[in-house]
Amino acid sequence: MKKSVFVLSLAAVAALGSGIYSCTSSAGSKGVGIETANFDSSFAPVSDFYNFSNGGWITANPIPDDQVRWGTFSILRDNNKMHLHELAEAASQKANAPKGSPDQLVGDFWKSAMDTVAIEGKGLAPIKSEMESIDKITDIKGVLAMVAHMQAYGASPMFGFYPGQDPKNSEVVVPQIYQGGISLPDRDYYVKDDSRSKMIRDEYARHLTNMFKIYGLDEKQATANAATVLRIETAFAKASMTRVELRDPFKTYNKVSIAGLDSLTPSLKWADMLDQMGVPQHYDYLVLGQPEFLKALQQQLKGVSVNDWKVYLKWNLLHYADNLTTAEMEMESFRFFSQTLNGQKQMQPRWKRVIDMMDGMLGDALGQMYVAKYFPPDAKKKADELVSNLIAVYDDRIKQLDWMSDATKTKALEKLHTIMRKIGYPDKWKQYEGLVITGDNYFQNVVNASIWATKDQLAKIGQPVDRTEWGMTPPTVNAYYNPQLNEIVFPAGILQPPFFNAQADDAVNYGGIGAVIGHEITHGFDDEGRNYDSKGNLVNWWQPEDSAKFGAKAQLIIDQFNGFTVLDTLHVNGELTLGENIADLGGISIAYEAFKRTAQGKGDKKIDGLTPDQRFFIGFATVWAGSIRPEAAAQRIITDPHSPAEYRVNGTLSNLDEFYKAFGVKSSDALYRPDSLRAKIW
Repeated sequence: MKKSVFVLSLAAVAALGSGIYSCTSSAGSKGVGIETANFDSSFAPVSDFYNFSNGGWITANPIPDDQVRWGTFSILRDNNKMHLHELAEAASQKANAPKGSPDQLVGDFWKSAMDTVAIEGKGLAPIKSEMESIDKITDIKGVLAMVAHMQAYGASPMFGFYPGQDPKNSEVVVPQIYQGGISLPDRDYYVKDDSRSKMIRDEYARHLTNMFKIYGLDEKQATANAATVLRIETAFAKASMTRVELRDPFKTYNKVSIAGLDSLTPSLKWADMLDQMGVPQHYDYLVLGQPEFLKALQQQLKGVSVNDWKVYLKWNLLHYADNLTTAEMEMESFRFFSQTLNGQKQMQPRWKRVIDMMDGMLGDALGQMYVAKYFPPDAKKKADELVSNLIAVYDDRIKQLDWMSDATKTKALEKLHTIMRKIGYPDKWKQYEGLVITGDNYFQNVVNASIWATKDQLAKIGQPVDRTEWGMTPPTVNAYYNPQLNEIVFPAGILQPPFFNAQADDAVNYGGIGAVIGHEITHGFDDEGRNYDSKGNLVNWWQPEDSAKFGAKAQLIIDQFNGFTVLDTLHVNGELTLGENIADLGGISIAYEAFKRTAQGKGDKKIDGLTPDQRFFIGFATVWAGSIRPEAAAQRIITDPHSPAEYRVNGTLSNLDEFYKAFGVKSSDALYRPDSLRAKIW
C-alpha cells in the first residue's frame, strides 16, 4: 500500500545500548543530554561535525550481529520492544480475557507466534490448499481470480492497490491502483548492469530456486521456476517509474473510470477484479498512478502463459508465507533479504520478530497497553508547547521571506496554521470488531488480521475521510507529515531521550525534538509537500515566479548532496533525497530560532564548557549517531529518500551561518561553503 507520508527516518531496529543520554563531565556546570565522552577529538568540528560529536560513541558501540544499523533510533526501538515484550507476555498469562479485548488479541497472537513446536509441526500445510487452488487454474480468468484473492489477504501480485484520499479532492476516499508486482526492493535491481546489481540478481535467482526446492520441487524444476519469476518481475520493473519520478505527485495522478482502465488492459476486466477483491461499488472513478505500467501489464497478460503465471503466483504465496511457516523457509528468507541485501549477520531473536509483526497487525491494541504504562501524560503537553513555539517561528519567517510574493505568503500562512498536530497516541483507538485471533494457529492469525485490515480499509471507500486516523502506532520511534491531511504526527515512542528529555536544557531539546518538529512542519513546504494546499488537495497554489525561485534554491541542495560519496562509486541521490534534505535544513533553522527565544538561547552561560549554541548543534548531531553495514548503505542509496546520517548532519549544518559562528568555521575548513552556495529556503 502506498503511503502518502514523509517520515523522519527509516532506521532499523536494534539491541539496547547505553551511555548516550546523560552528561558526566565534572568540570564547571554539569548538564544532561550530552555525553562529552561520546566526542572524538581526532575530528575537528569544523571539518567533520558528525564524527566529532558521535565518533566516541560509534567506536564504543559496534553494530550488533543481528542488526544492519545501530544508533539512537535503534536504541529507542529496542528499548520499546522490551516494553512491548513484557506487555505481550503479561497479556498471554491472563485467563478468560474478553474476546476482542486488547489482552485477548495480543495474548493469543503472542502465544500462537511463540509456539514454534506447533508451527514447525504444521510445516507447509497452511499453504497447501492455496497451492492446490493455483494448480487447478486452467485459463487467464482463473489467474486473475487468484490475483484478486491474494490481494485480499495482503499479497500484491501484478499490481498495487489501496483505498486512499483522492489527492485532488481530499474529502473522499477512492480506489487507487499503483505499479507493483516485484519482490526486490526497487526496480533498479532488475534493470541496472553494475556489478552490485548483477550480484543481487544472481543471488535472488538462487533464493527463488531454494524456496521452490524447500516447497518440494527438484533442482531442475526449481531453477526453471526461478527463471520464470525473474522474467515476469523484470518486465514489471522495466515498466515502473523510478523513485525520483514518483516524487512528482502530478505525474502519478491520473483520474480514470473502469472503462478507462479496461482500455489499458483489455485482458483484465476491472469491474470483475475489484468485485472479487471485495471493493464496494461506492465510487465513480479511480486514481491510477502509472498508466504505462498497466499497458505493460496488458502485454504480460497476452504474452505470458497460464502455466508461467501459476509459477509466479506460487512464488508470491511462498514469499507471503516465508516467515510464517518452517524454520527452514524463514532462514532462507533471512539469508537473502537480510544477509545478502543488508549485511545482517544473525537473525534477530524470535520474540523481536514477533513484536514487529504484532505491532503491524494489532498496533492499536498493543499501543493502548504501551501508552498506559510507559507514556507520561505531561510529555504530550510539553511536546504540544514545543510545536506551538515552532509554528510561531515559522509564521515569522514566512512573513519575512525576501523571495516570496505576498500572494503566495498568504496561502503558505493559511496552510501553516491549519496543520493538524497529533501527539503521543490517537484520541480514539481502533476497535478490532470481528477479528478472530486464537492461541494455537499463528499462520491463520496473520491471514485473519491481514484480511480484517483489508476489509477495514475497503470500507472507507465512498465514506468521509477520517482525519483522526494515525499512520503509525504509538510505540513507533519516528514521526511523519502527511500532505493529504496536512498533519504532523509524533508518536509516543519518539518523545523520549535523546529526542526529548525533560531533564535536559533547552539547547538539547530544541536541537533534538525541536529539529524533528521543524523537520515535519517543513515537509509541508518541501518540493513535494508544497504542491498540496491547506486542506490537503493537490493544487498549484504558488505564483509562477515564486516556484521558479524555490526551484533555484532547491537546486543548490540537489547539487550539494549529489557530491557526497557513500561507497566506492555510489553517491547520494540529491533528487531522491531532496524533500528530506529540505526538511532537515528547514527543521534545524526553525528550531534554532525558536531556541534563541528561550532564556538559555538569549544567554551565553556555558555547560560542560559548551556555549548554548554549541550544545544546540551537538544535540542535533547526537540524534543521528550510528553506524550502518555497507550492504544496507548501498540498498538505501537506491531506496531511501533520506540521506545517510553523516550528511544529514554535515551537509545540513554547512549551510547555516549560525553554525559557522558557533564553532568558528573558516574558509579553509572542510565544512565551509561559499555564501553563494549555502542553501536557505525556509
